[in-house]
Amino acid sequence: MTRRLYDEDAYCSVFKATVLSCHPCDKGYEVVLDQSAFFPEGGGQPSDPGTLNGIPVNDVQMVDNVIHHYLSQPLPVDSIVTGALDFDVRFSRMQKHTGEHIVSGLVFQQYGYVNCGFHLGSEDVTLDFDGELTREQLDEIETKANRIIWANVDVTAGYPSPEELATLSYRSKLPIDGPVRIVTIDGCDVCACCAPHVAKTGEIGALKLLDTIRYKGGVRIHMQCGEDALLDYRDRYRQTAAIASMLSVKQRDALSAVKRLSVHCEELERELKQTQLQLAVALAEHVPSTDSPTCLFLDCRAPEAVRKAAATLSVRCQGPCAVFAGTDAEGYRFVSMGEASMLLLERMKAELSARGGGNAEAVQGSVMAARSQIEAFFRNMLM
Repeated sequence: MTRRLYDEDAYCSVFKATVLSCHPCDKGYEVVLDQSAFFPEGGGQPSDPGTLNGIPVNDVQMVDNVIHHYLSQPLPVDSIVTGALDFDVRFSRMQKHTGEHIVSGLVFQQYGYVNCGFHLGSEDVTLDFDGELTREQLDEIETKANRIIWANVDVTAGYPSPEELATLSYRSKLPIDGPVRIVTIDGCDVCACCAPHVAKTGEIGALKLLDTIRYKGGVRIHMQCGEDALLDYRDRYRQTAAIASMLSVKQRDALSAVKRLSVHCEELERELKQTQLQLAVALAEHVPSTDSPTCLFLDCRAPEAVRKAAATLSVRCQGPCAVFAGTDAEGYRFVSMGEASMLLLERMKAELSARGGGNAEAVQGSVMAARSQIEAFFRNMLM
């Protein structure tokens, strides 16, 4: 068994250890020490980053109570090495993990919901609960969690005896064999946990519950703590300030201004679609009546405008005709109506590699060809 220095002192960032074994493996080299401050991956938390004798530790895993360190270079067996953690990362994870315990403890106390999932990711922290929570309930939990942080209460960790454990009420996701490490946050939470935590809640600084989604019959909450909560707030503040400046309103009025702008944009979009429809029909009406094959190109790509224009064109043109919308680079969508539409589609498939389908009254499809090629095809058509 490896002596777990992180159990004894979560703030230990530099340590000495003896190399007990070093073997090549698919991850490079697997190194076992007599003691280690590196927390191995587990419980929803990644392993600690850092170095052994200056060599980056790429991964840390616990196997049968032995901590395995994975490096790209070997270390001599029986040598004394210096381990150094990236403590900025370690401390950030300590803040977040303790923050998760506070939130999970409060949710369990108030609503009886169990934390059934936890992941400490690179972007944020996610917490899964087996029941749904409203935004108002989450706001209440968030306020209480921050008050516990401001109260700067003690966070302790230890291994109760089997007799003590039998009388203790604590949260635990899974049955645990052997000694159980209990993390206690005074007046808030008692939970089985193997990870390093801050010594006092005030070290978390701040806690913010972000987005939520329904998940497996419950809820998934995204959360930030500590400096990451500050950076997240700073980014959101800057974005809100920029939006307010663009709309020439105060920040507190940004949401209502965006809503007004959204309504205005919807009105303009409806007007634009109507105008595009009218223009498409007008362009089709200005095509001279003819028996010759005819094609009309529109700048507008709205499907309804293309269909209306095709219907109008089919009245004016007795021969095969079609309306196209698109660009040479992206290709063209087309609609053809009238008695010759199906025959036109078959010819376009054969000569322009067009794709599409329809019936005797109307066809539609797409073609990857330049406008000049399509126009030449219609000029040279012999029906």
